Amino acid sequence: MDNDARSFLEGRLDSQNFKKLQGIKNEKVLDFIAKYVEICNPKSVFIATDSEDDIKYTRESAVRDKGEAKLAIEGHTVHFDGFNDQARDKETTKFLLPEGVSLGKAINDMEREEGLTEIHDIMKNIMDGHELFVKFFSLGPSGSEFSMPCLQLTDSAYVGHSEDLLYRQGYQDFLNMGPDGHFFKFVHSQGETEEVGLGLQVSKNIDKRRVYIDLEDETIYSANTQYGGNTIGLKKLAMRLGINKASKEGWLTEHMLIMGVNGPGGRVSYFTGAFPSMCGKTSTAMLEGEKIVGDDIAYIRVINDEVRGVNVEKGLFGIIEGINSTEDVLQWKALTTPGEVIFGNVLVKPDMNVYWNGMDGERPEKGINHSGDWIAGKKDPKGNEITASHKNARFTIDLNILENLDPRMEDKNGVPISGFIYGGRDSDTSVPVIEAFDWRHGIITMGACLESETTAAIIGKEGVRVFNPMSNLDFLSIPIGRYIQDNLDFGTKVEEPPRIFSVNYFLKGKDKKWLNHKNDKRIWLKWMDLRVNGEAGAIETPVGHIPKYDDLKRLFKEVFDKDYSKEDYDKQFTTRIPENLSKIERLKKIYTTKVTDTPEILFEVLEAQKKRLEEAKEKYGDYILPKQFS
Repeated sequence: MDNDARSFLEGRLDSQNFKKLQGIKNEKVLDFIAKYVEICNPKSVFIATDSEDDIKYTRESAVRDKGEAKLAIEGHTVHFDGFNDQARDKETTKFLLPEGVSLGKAINDMEREEGLTEIHDIMKNIMDGHELFVKFFSLGPSGSEFSMPCLQLTDSAYVGHSEDLLYRQGYQDFLNMGPDGHFFKFVHSQGETEEVGLGLQVSKNIDKRRVYIDLEDETIYSANTQYGGNTIGLKKLAMRLGINKASKEGWLTEHMLIMGVNGPGGRVSYFTGAFPSMCGKTSTAMLEGEKIVGDDIAYIRVINDEVRGVNVEKGLFGIIEGINSTEDVLQWKALTTPGEVIFGNVLVKPDMNVYWNGMDGERPEKGINHSGDWIAGKKDPKGNEITASHKNARFTIDLNILENLDPRMEDKNGVPISGFIYGGRDSDTSVPVIEAFDWRHGIITMGACLESETTAAIIGKEGVRVFNPMSNLDFLSIPIGRYIQDNLDFGTKVEEPPRIFSVNYFLKGKDKKWLNHKNDKRIWLKWMDLRVNGEAGAIETPVGHIPKYDDLKRLFKEVFDKDYSKEDYDKQFTTRIPENLSKIERLKKIYTTKVTDTPEILFEVLEAQKKRLEEAKEKYGDYILPKQFS
């Protein structure tokens, strides 16, 4: 660029928008904006401040530009993604790495210079005829030790609107930033678009869809896609940058909810939780009667010898399928009353109200969805039935519309974390709730060894166990072994690290029926609260500490006014020796063959657990009731 960034931008922006940049002292901010204005060549540029007027402009632009359409309920809008743009694109989501650098076999990457050349070629003039939105955000509470300033460039007002709901405004942070201030960078373009139902515009050139992550320059590139997981850069894409940064600096970026469990005497104990998709993560974070801090991503640091965590976000981009008025009271209310909600890839009925799979009421026979005009029984080109609402349909809200939002969510020092929870979909091995012996045992046997079974609705083949350490495999930007070691090391930074628990909401009996009710998770959480506060005992088994029957019986009565039978307790908390031994062998094989930098301590801990299981089997048999250990 011949002229400096300020001169270039003054020539491309109108005076009102250029004025908004004049107070920024960090020349790297202006260089980045100028570079991509020149490459992408938008027809106009809107600089968004933290003002309500600028937030309103983005919101209204999303409707004006046909990224969203208004619905019958005040404040509600709907967004459609293209038929082939309905989920994260794992194949073309790649890390751009210098020659000779690798993150391991499980992580998709390509040579950095090759990737940069390709993405810049794709983005040349890609915003021609579009308005570019330049937006400033903060991951984590603004102005805190946790906060990470972010600069987002996008030609999709829908993406800008979504991020206004999901993230804290950060323009003032950039004004306060010194010339050497650090920030994450994001540039996105939906590319050429075409019209679908309701006149909404969707990305057309899906064959040129790319999502590239440049760790060296801490920049995310996204092109020819609209789906939120590929375009809302501050979400899982920024998490990849955060994991890399945290690893270098000695803190954690985790794929975790943060919630407060209400205990006796008005006490609140805070827990983080990692769950793979469709394993109960959001429903846990949103439990009625408890407090939500965040449902998806956490930054976790040691502050004054205490582990503390913040919600990176301030909103929720959640899966909507199955939400109903009986089991999801708080979410249902938020989605069915006036307020700012973006629905994604649901069915729009003729009366401009929405329907999603599993909601209250009868399914309509016709409407408009991501496939265009829809009628019951409609098939895709491959002959598969198109459901009324996509299985990955979403909703986007600001958490402040929820009644159970914890008032400490904006605490600049975070909330004190009493426990980590790991949970997967497991039909035959793990008990509903169990506590690790210590931090090392929990990180390895519950976090690093997290598996989850696929469902027929998602994959097409039910019961396949998927290896997913800490529910973070898809988002790792460092080798798996290093990530596990980072977690192990983190626990040594405090005298008393958080306790670690595992939960399993999907255990089945011999008849293949669930042994837990969906809402029983409240009891498991109440028991964890008692444990971290020294108010409940436990039974030691070869794989960890399980609850005593009398404690659970009392909790079921107090919380649900329900009698909890000894028979149910025995079925749920039987230690299943063959299944546990089989899991150890599966995980040892994975960590031997697929992970090249596995810490040796992982094998030592698994061998010790295997020995305890074999000794118990010798003494009690394959299936051991809790009373035999007590």
